[in-house]
Amino acid sequence: MSLSWSAKDHKNMNQPAATGQKRSRNDAGNKVTVVLGAQWGDEGKGKVVDLLATEADIVCRCQGGNNAGHTVVVDGKEYDFHLLPSGIINPKSTSLIGNGVVIHLPGLFEEGDKNEKKGLKGWEKRLIVSDRAHLVFDFHQVVDDLQETERQAQEGKTIGTTKKGIGPAYSSKASRTGLRVCDLLGDFKDFSTRFKNLVRQYQSMYPSLTVDVEDQLKKLKEYAERLRPMVRDGVYYMYEALHGSPKKILVEGANAALLDIDFGTYPFVTSSNCTVGGACTGLGIPPLNIGDVFGVSKAYTTRVGIGAFPTEQLNAVGELLQTRGHEVGVTTGRKRRCGWLDLVIVRYAHMINGFTAIALTKLDILDVLDEIKVGVAYKLNGKRIPHFPANMDVLQKVEVEYETFPGWKTDTSAARKWNDLPAKAQNYIRFIENHIGVPIKWVGVGKSRECMIQMF
Repeated sequence: MSLSWSAKDHKNMNQPAATGQKRSRNDAGNKVTVVLGAQWGDEGKGKVVDLLATEADIVCRCQGGNNAGHTVVVDGKEYDFHLLPSGIINPKSTSLIGNGVVIHLPGLFEEGDKNEKKGLKGWEKRLIVSDRAHLVFDFHQVVDDLQETERQAQEGKTIGTTKKGIGPAYSSKASRTGLRVCDLLGDFKDFSTRFKNLVRQYQSMYPSLTVDVEDQLKKLKEYAERLRPMVRDGVYYMYEALHGSPKKILVEGANAALLDIDFGTYPFVTSSNCTVGGACTGLGIPPLNIGDVFGVSKAYTTRVGIGAFPTEQLNAVGELLQTRGHEVGVTTGRKRRCGWLDLVIVRYAHMINGFTAIALTKLDILDVLDEIKVGVAYKLNGKRIPHFPANMDVLQKVEVEYETFPGWKTDTSAARKWNDLPAKAQNYIRFIENHIGVPIKWVGVGKSRECMIQMF
């Protein structure tokens, strides 16, 4: 399959200008293509990344940790990725875990080994890890669970975290007590002292927290040696990649716009920036090098965990979407809540990310419905509001304005090109495209690589 990359990608690939020389905007180097979730995650980003990764030289993760879950099906084999970039499947590309990612080393190696048994060969030789990435420790995961228990006891509700230690690890990072890959690979005596201090800090907050410090340090020392060959200065690596020979560089966003720590449905969000800014800060690349930004949206809406969900269907429709879509979280195993496509949140995601095109996935799940609704606006006290509410109490109260479409009642799973889709499905897709104001580049009608219809 021929994939469309910006023609600008292959122009002006000169080496960095000599000191004192000014670089023009047209001489910025290679462009980076970014794939981001446009809803609450679980949109099928892995499939889009997998498609683009077949032609990519470098595939990067820029934020999040093993709270992400991407499923990719290749040649009938299903691979589950949490920390590894989905592009690791391509034997010709290099995968990079950037500085903005928080890494749980036991999880990383367990994931790699598990996928290796499924046929993922040589992944360690194709993986680069930024020395500036922060580490998630086992006790961070325990603290994550303790915090959720505490929230339930105090507030009667939790945030619904994956309990993978992501929030506590980013908290350590923000409070400047975190430990990074470069620390682990440096003076281990100094690392051990700082590790013990960090444990004591958390034990002072959570007296029930028990940590076998010496056992943890012993394991971390072993992980360090396995990790060492993969570690690079991520900023310099990316700079060389951007300003060297022509390269196709792909950034795989984890989580999604509505889970962004700044722009999501706070506090029911993740702890990192999973919008386009996270690609710059999480890899150390200038905004000038951002090329195409592809947003990924399901043909309906899902959400894992709690929080406002205006188009949720707590009825037979919601159950049908959950069952037909096999809507269960890859990381948590939790059932996903389901509802109609909410174009208010997709438009909001576009405001922040500036999508150049959209991938619309899981269209085939709607095949059996008599009618299909799409949320097009929110009303508050009977009046349309032009913005997406920041306050979750307000979001809980909005009334959704819907457009209703007749179902196509036809199996679309065998469709491989636009003309294979029934007219009513085409109308549904064109309405979405026109309403968001962004072209739809791919339409997904199944799990495998072949099931992504490319539109242009």
